[in-house]
Order: sequence, then C-alpha cells, then structure tokens
Amino acid sequence: MALLQLTTIPLGTKSVSVGDYVAAIQTELAKAGLPFRLNDMGTVIEGNISELLGIIEKIYEIPFTKGARRVVTQIVIDDRRDKHVHIGDKIKAVTPISGHHEEE
Repeated sequence: MALLQLTTIPLGTKSVSVGDYVAAIQTELAKAGLPFRLNDMGTVIEGNISELLGIIEKIYEIPFTKGARRVVTQIVIDDRRDKHVHIGDKIKAVTPISGHHEEE
C-alpha cells in the first residue's frame, strides 16, 4: 500500500483562488473510491501504486479542463512494501513520541 500527496497549482487563471480546482479534484477522487484526505497544502491519497498512478492520470487534466493555461503539479509517493500503511498512520505513530496532537 502506498500514500501519494498531490499538490496542484493552476496558473494563468482569472483568480488567485484554487478552491474550484481542488473541489473538482476531490469530486473525481470520491468517484474513484480511493481513501483520501485534503490538507492545507495538498491531498493525500491511499492505494496501491497502479491505482494511484491511474487516478493521477485522470485528475491531472482537471485544471486544464477548467480553464487553467498552465499547471504546476507536485507528486510525492511513499510506497512501503513491508507493511500496509493508511492515511493517518504516521501521525498516530509520532503523536505519542512528540506529545503534540494534530489540530482539527
């Protein structure tokens, strides 16, 4: 199981806001049925590597179809093969050590 973090930055748009683009990506992820979590700097998606690369191919075009003329996309993949990892596992592992809790 792998985790993928996606950050999409549409450029050449009428507004500096990216909310509409992010919402469209979230809608496509929900349709795909993969676990995902939006955070302040991107979206974390959980799945096997072929599922993750497949969904990236689908959502990569969304900002262009919504009118962006240029898109910067950052993708980070953490593919751990020795055990299954899920969204939030890293936070659960570090919280007892650090004593700091994730803010809601």
